[in-house]
Formats: sequence, structure tokens, C-alpha cells
Amino acid sequence: MKGRVSAGNAFCSVADDKKIMKIFAMTFRLYAPWVNSLKEKRMIVKSLIAKLQNKFHVSAAEVDEQDTHHIIVIGVAAIVPHNSMADSMMDEISAFVENNAEAEILDETREIR
Repeated sequence: MKGRVSAGNAFCSVADDKKIMKIFAMTFRLYAPWVNSLKEKRMIVKSLIAKLQNKFHVSAAEVDEQDTHHIIVIGVAAIVPHNSMADSMMDEISAFVENNAEAEILDETREIR
């Protein structure tokens, strides 16, 4: 069935060389010098992740440095129909994190596949 994608019992035709979706991924590395415990850090992380998921309907999670008090690493990913939408959403998410995170942004990475 070359050129067709199965979706349950339905099939949709797809050009062999044409991608039908894009996936974007972002990583934010944040610094929170006032955090004194992992419990305090967890509250900040959970709040930011919930805000991102509710506002943008993306997948978000703490992806690294779980045992470090002052460093927070959040990963965000979503599926979008095309690159321009991915760029637009990433810009909005970046601005949102900058305005809503209680911590300083040390680094941000972006990827579209």
C-alpha cells in the first residue's frame, strides 16, 4: 500500500515524498538560585508545566537535572501541520516561559523534524 497511511479502518492518500506533519521540540534550561529543596523546585516545575500544557496543548516535562536544586530543565514538544506554525508556536512558548517562569532562562534549544 505505497502512498497510503492507515488510520484505524480509514485510509488517506499521501504523496511518498511529502511530509504530512512536523514535530517541534524545545528545551529550556532555567536557573532558580533561591530554591532550597527539591520539594520547592518540584512545585515550580509542576506549575510551569501545567501552565504550558493548558495554554498551548503541548507535551511538557522536566527532562534533566531532577536532583539539582537550582537548575530546571523543561522539554516541550508538539505536532503541527507545517514549519511556519512550529516557528510561531515556539516563539509564543518562549515568550510565555520568559514572562511566567519564576527562574532565569539560561538556555533554550529548538528543533523541528
